[in-house]
Amino acid sequence: GEHGLLLLHGAVYDAASWEDQATVLANHGFSVLAMEELAPDAVQDGIAYLMKTCGVSGFTVIGASAGGSAALKVLADKPEGITGLILLSATGDVDALGEYPKLFVASAGEGFEQRLESMANDAPGDQNQTLILPGSAHAQAIFPTDQGEPLVNAILAFLDDTVDWDNPS
Repeated sequence: GEHGLLLLHGAVYDAASWEDQATVLANHGFSVLAMEELAPDAVQDGIAYLMKTCGVSGFTVIGASAGGSAALKVLADKPEGITGLILLSATGDVDALGEYPKLFVASAGEGFEQRLESMANDAPGDQNQTLILPGSAHAQAIFPTDQGEPLVNAILAFLDDTVDWDNPS
């Protein structure tokens, strides 16, 4: 079945800021929804929209900075259908998350490396990974840099590894 992606932007961004990445992801067969509003109710509505209206079999959340914090809040409630989480330059409490695979990304210059390693170790499940990219760009600001393409490729590789296209759970 179709797989959904819910994109949650950083504080200085908006839904439209994901346009380039959303296009690439949609071209790979994903139903992509970039949220404008990051309040928990709005994010839950976005999940419901993907699952019910778009009829996806499951979804992955990609949260950047403030969007990552929003993702952690909503996913602590264990919504149905979640199959993965990618956080860009976002830290927070991961104890309440589910067992699904997670990818924690930041730039080396942000100084999050140890924090992300702890999050990957502390979060439930055994498919949690960290990715530390060269440079110091924060969250979505990574995309326009020379690390943008490696980041998009890492996201696609993570999705390729974690999305079961043939067997919707």
